Amino acid sequence: MNDSDMIAAAQEVVRIGGGLAVACDGVVLASLPLPIAGLMSDAPAAEVQHGLQAVNDSLGRLGYRLSSPFASLSFLALPVIPALKLTDRGLVDVGRFEIVPLWSAG
Repeated sequence: MNDSDMIAAAQEVVRIGGGLAVACDGVVLASLPLPIAGLMSDAPAAEVQHGLQAVNDSLGRLGYRLSSPFASLSFLALPVIPALKLTDRGLVDVGRFEIVPLWSAG
């Protein structure tokens, strides 16, 4: 992935009003509009499933091995699932409800 891929994907997400996009060599390969807060769609479930499959298939052709990479990324930052989670406030120990320092004082 390079800068032109990130720019193309970001421009596609803006164009579709929020959602997911996959780009390679500056070309958008697939996208899924999620116009409700960039997280949800009001489209029929079958249409959303088709779009999600196209996005995941595009990533698979690029070498990603996870079957649902965007779902995996969503859970990475979800701070309510027990473990260490990455949030907009930093690394959080969800069990203790505390921010975890990234470096030790020693």
